Amino acid sequence: MAAEAEVKKYLAYWFQLGKRVVLKNGQQTLTPRPIYTGQDYSNEFKAVWQQIIDPKNGYSYLEGTEETIQELLSPAWEVSSCARCTMPVPISVASQPSLVCPCNDLNSWPNTELPLPRSPIDTQDRLQQIRRRLGKI
Repeated sequence: MAAEAEVKKYLAYWFQLGKRVVLKNGQQTLTPRPIYTGQDYSNEFKAVWQQIIDPKNGYSYLEGTEETIQELLSPAWEVSSCARCTMPVPISVASQPSLVCPCNDLNSWPNTELPLPRSPIDTQDRLQQIRRRLGKI
């Protein structure tokens, strides 16, 4: 089963590349900006997530994919890395994996000259690691 945290990470990575989530039978698309605030998801991302999981908004899906977010949250799916671009992609546990990665319609991706999408960074932890390394010198 793809845990809620994995699905959020999946969406956050693709949002960083400009993908949108589609709601209300294609009538609305959303991309939160910013995606992160410090080491957590931004309030904008959290608001979009609430809209995604709200049943009154119908099924939602990431632009360029076939699986709904609701399906991804079921035990039939997990999130893994794309063999082509290493970005997170949904994989069906019970059947063949989808042949379509959300990167298939991004002409400039994968691009190893650009920074890869990332997870939030705990700046306090990062500073503590630097402090420990400097203390060893």
